[in-house]
Amino acid sequence: MTPQSPGTRAPGPGADVLDFPLPPPGTMGPPETCARLRESRPVARVGLLMDATAWYVTRYEDVRALLADPRLIRPTINDWPPRPVPSTDDDGPRLVTMAELDGPRHLALRRSVASAFSSGAVRARLPRIRALAERLLAEFEEGGPPGDLVAGFTDPFPLLVLCDLVGIPWQDRDWFLPVLDAALGGMVTAEEGRRVTDLLRAYVAELIARKRSRPGDDVLTPLVRQCEDGTLTDEEVTAFGLSMLTVGFGISSFFLADSVHTLLGRPDQWARLRDRRDLMPGAVEELLRYMPVMNGTVLLLATEDIEVGGQTVRRGEAVIPVLASANRDGSVFADAARLDLCRADNPHLSFGRGTHNCVGAHLARAELTVGLEALLDRFPRLRPAEGQQPVWDDQSVTKSPLTLPVGW
Repeated sequence: MTPQSPGTRAPGPGADVLDFPLPPPGTMGPPETCARLRESRPVARVGLLMDATAWYVTRYEDVRALLADPRLIRPTINDWPPRPVPSTDDDGPRLVTMAELDGPRHLALRRSVASAFSSGAVRARLPRIRALAERLLAEFEEGGPPGDLVAGFTDPFPLLVLCDLVGIPWQDRDWFLPVLDAALGGMVTAEEGRRVTDLLRAYVAELIARKRSRPGDDVLTPLVRQCEDGTLTDEEVTAFGLSMLTVGFGISSFFLADSVHTLLGRPDQWARLRDRRDLMPGAVEELLRYMPVMNGTVLLLATEDIEVGGQTVRRGEAVIPVLASANRDGSVFADAARLDLCRADNPHLSFGRGTHNCVGAHLARAELTVGLEALLDRFPRLRPAEGQQPVWDDQSVTKSPLTLPVGW
């Protein structure tokens, strides 16, 4: 699932609005514009869909501060971008995930799922995660070489891990993946937003009902029990289920595909990681920093006027803290544009910060680690397929190859 570009808007009379920065076609990014903006315009207004604009923030310290600022909230996909003409459909239920929950409701839900996503719990699941990787790679190997690693492994692996952990039936993927593509693809009408929201909420409600009648050894089952004792509400458990469906596996698949693509383009780095597994923990952190996956996919709304980098952001205006740019800020990371698998000091912001930092950070690290190790073990001579190039969605702000042809 790849969110579409927020579009561009030509500056109007008296306006100073930049086109939304995108990497050159056929490349991963981050946009070359980011480096220039960090130097000259670290808080710049950029054009989005439907003639909307947002403040595009590129420096590390500004991005770090914004991510933990309680005066900024995440709008639901039903509320952003703003509709040119209000519709009665806008009054229905929202597609609310954990990212949009705030205050006591958000805290209660995070506390309820914290143990399942803790470092210890994820560590205990590593053999199971590795077995899932081996299962997919065995099927992938039977079909090649060559083969498309995105379709065969980097896309399905994080989804399979998440379904196994959370309790989402893997066999349902052919139904919910197209709906998620519509949800994350930039809904342009209120009617489409309502249709997608209703479908996803109905699916999660059905999952909750299944867990009530047929409990499982998964994360969702105890959450459903907490609804019955009043610790959580159905709406909060629905928000968790929607979070897992919308972003719980997509970002991990993007990071894994980008990491493999980048390492295969640097055969010496691939060989070094293959032969020096002690480098893996630091290499994973560096890959998380270096990969430009989160290039403008976090959009926040100001609930009051705030100052950012000398610029006043007015109440109701949108702000985009650009994680991909912050993670390449040379004032924080030495030789920031270079992939350094031995980088020691690495305070990257890929998992966010503050109360809404990624609850699945440990799981995401495990998926990237296990995914790379399983590939290195099974395909030590993995390489780009001769005469074939990856396909990119050049209008997407989430930069990851749609295909990754490889040989071995």
